[in-house]
Amino acid sequence: MFKAIVLDKAEDQQTVAFKELDEAQLPEGDVTVRVAYSTMNYKDALALTGSAPIAKSYPMVPGIDFAGVVESSDNPDFKPGDQVVLNGWGVGEKHWGGLAEKVRVPGDWLIPLQTPFTERQAMGLGTAGYTAMLCVLALEKQGVKPEDGPILVTGAAGGVGSVAVAVLAKLGYDVAAMTGRPEEADFLKMLGASSIVDRAEYSEKGRPLAKEQWAGAIDVAGGQVLANVCAAMKYRGVVAACGLAAGMGFPATVAPFILRGVTLVGVDSVMAPKAERLEAWKRLAQDLDINKLENLITDVPFEQVIDQAPLMMKGQIRGRIVVPVAGE
Repeated sequence: MFKAIVLDKAEDQQTVAFKELDEAQLPEGDVTVRVAYSTMNYKDALALTGSAPIAKSYPMVPGIDFAGVVESSDNPDFKPGDQVVLNGWGVGEKHWGGLAEKVRVPGDWLIPLQTPFTERQAMGLGTAGYTAMLCVLALEKQGVKPEDGPILVTGAAGGVGSVAVAVLAKLGYDVAAMTGRPEEADFLKMLGASSIVDRAEYSEKGRPLAKEQWAGAIDVAGGQVLANVCAAMKYRGVVAACGLAAGMGFPATVAPFILRGVTLVGVDSVMAPKAERLEAWKRLAQDLDINKLENLITDVPFEQVIDQAPLMMKGQIRGRIVVPVAGE
């Protein structure tokens, strides 16, 4: 038997509760993992609160991330005792996820825990940190260099944004951190932001083309914010878009793309190929100050995760939530 958070549905209403499950109930897969740490991402908060139809079937164990130790394996790439990490692949949506003491998944979804990270630190990054690195790599692949000008990071106090600020600053970029929480300014400057941008400046409908300010941007918001970010890009600037916290719409014009040659790059972390995942994690190990990582982490006991989800939905969570499931 093992403990898990379980989403279920009765009379069209989603329920969420801690339950004891039998290992025989685990879904198909060739690797069984004893989870040490999980985390709560924005998508997990959506699932736990029922704010969006994240769970595609019921019952569902949420949690799009986990780190732990292989208990048993029929996959040649993994053996009992291996430390592994999983991000995405529909786990917590279509396949039982990481907010449980045990998981069973296809081994092709797993990657080895990267040195020097501990399991807890890996979840201090989780999908949010891994996505942030994918966005940084996207800017690099489009040729954006520190000398080209400042980089704007939206939702900078959140999971993706805070890691993006820290990584970009260490790489030598001039980072402008956008937030709707002015009280987080000192935190963001500690991470390496050189300036703070008020989200309100980008939340209302703006001009098709605004003053050129940014050589690059990482956007977690979508909606009107993304439209205004694109309008304020420098000539041949690049925007890496990975989120929709401010909405799925894109009320923009083609002017930035045609008249300034702006590039909008979509960044997906859920189904990214394994090679890209490994590259992102190796670069995190290289380009993130682990001492700063500790400042991003808030540990939340497994039993309190459900209560924390509404706070994340209200934008009241700073950095990253780490959930000790079994501990190290």
